[in-house]
Amino acid sequence: MAEARSLPRVLVVTGTNTGVGKTIATAALAVALRERGLRVAVAKPTQTGVSADEPGDLQEVCRLAGAVGLTAWEGVRLRDPLAPASAARTEGRSIPSVADYAWAVGELAGAHDVVLVEGAGGLLVELDSRGGTLADLAVALRYQGIGVGVVVVAAPGLGTLNHTALTVEALRARSLPIVGVVVGSWPQAPDEPDLAMRENLADLPRVAGVPLLGVLPEGAGSLAPADFQVAALEWLAV
Repeated sequence: MAEARSLPRVLVVTGTNTGVGKTIATAALAVALRERGLRVAVAKPTQTGVSADEPGDLQEVCRLAGAVGLTAWEGVRLRDPLAPASAARTEGRSIPSVADYAWAVGELAGAHDVVLVEGAGGLLVELDSRGGTLADLAVALRYQGIGVGVVVVAAPGLGTLNHTALTVEALRARSLPIVGVVVGSWPQAPDEPDLAMRENLADLPRVAGVPLLGVLPEGAGSLAPADFQVAALEWLAV
């Protein structure tokens, strides 16, 4: 991972798909950054698939990373497990625009050393009814003069090289810097990584053209928070 002095003010955490481990990666990054003595905020602009009284991804990040000294901000919460624009449509709700989310994240960036922004699904999932995406949010932050970098969370298995390459290509087309790739869920005993997974671990940095920042074990979210916080410093290349 980059040295603290060279980190952008905002780190956008996106996935090559849904369910690849973005939330666990965000929690691990929060632990590693806070260990450096940095003031860290975590933002989740859109949360879908949970009701108003259920814990969502942001609450899971705070549980695992520890809420003390960690600022948390959630934008809109939607009931159905769909892309945010689709979930809002099924509920008949109007939701904020990507520009609104960018303003809120910019406010956090003004008061913290690093803001982690966890996306919903992949990079080009629509976050608002105008077709705005996480990539658009990152571009909007750059227009505000805020430094932005992207961490891509990838699955370990077959197909991940293509998915990662497509995500990286979309980011580069928008001139968005990529900090590195994290493998979000690596098999643990008694399960064993298959041949594709083992080869992907070597090929991902080459295909993405950026460093492999870390490999997170499958089931990391089930660890006790204290154990997670110790292990996170070993999982990530800090």
